[in-house]
Amino acid sequence: MTVETMAQRHIAGIAEIERQCFPEPWSEDALREELGKGLFLAAVEDGTVTGYVGCQTVLDEGYITNVAVLPAFRRRGVAERLLTALLGQAQGLAFVTLEVRASNAAAIALYEKLGFERAGVRRGFYRAPKEDAVLMTKHLP
Repeated sequence: MTVETMAQRHIAGIAEIERQCFPEPWSEDALREELGKGLFLAAVEDGTVTGYVGCQTVLDEGYITNVAVLPAFRRRGVAERLLTALLGQAQGLAFVTLEVRASNAAAIALYEKLGFERAGVRRGFYRAPKEDAVLMTKHLP
């Protein structure tokens, strides 16, 4: 598996990940608009985009918009590799933050393993189904 900067060739694969993972997926056009902005990385294995992470940046702040892995490729370290690569490329950022479903214990455990700390709760943040989000932040050196 390789981790690559998101490019046009990854868009269709990332859109498929969105469709399989989220009730309100980003469209190919919305993904295309992110090209060259922030930090967006794709995991690729044998020509298949297996996962991706997106991080929008403003000044010295990073906001992870999505971390997603195709269901068939979960539990293989894809998300951890993506996040580790993203954090390695986050030079100049003071911190990176994200929201995660309160019920997503596996993701919360991964984020904590990578040094993210719980910073609060956003009540009713998610729709379909409605659920609270745990706000997590990692301060960078």
